[in-house]
Amino acid sequence: MSTAELLKNRSEFEEKVRKLVGRPILLIELDMFALPCGCNGITANMRGLEVDDLEVFEPQLAPFLKEMAGNLGVRPTVTFARIVPGSSIVASLNWRVLCSRCYPEFARGEGKMPRPDLYLLQFEKRK
Repeated sequence: MSTAELLKNRSEFEEKVRKLVGRPILLIELDMFALPCGCNGITANMRGLEVDDLEVFEPQLAPFLKEMAGNLGVRPTVTFARIVPGSSIVASLNWRVLCSRCYPEFARGEGKMPRPDLYLLQFEKRK
């Protein structure tokens, strides 16, 4: 993965979300990560996106999320938005391949918001 590919995917994703929501949305930073526990994936630090936008536009947003993961070669176990505590502001969108240690934390949660700071967009349960 080159930085040119990251830049291209960042700008394309930002433009798609802007057109969908109909107002300025900024994808401030797009990162790929690998955590010490074994989790890895993508984080998109956002500005201008709200939880209401996720609720209203989730069916249209889902293909954009899947496309971004595919373009960057990530097959996420979970895709979620991190919410600023006590608000409806989306701080980041995250695509994460969960390690065996972190999987149970997500698997035991229920509903779209298993924690006040998370909004689940996709979760792949293990069989």
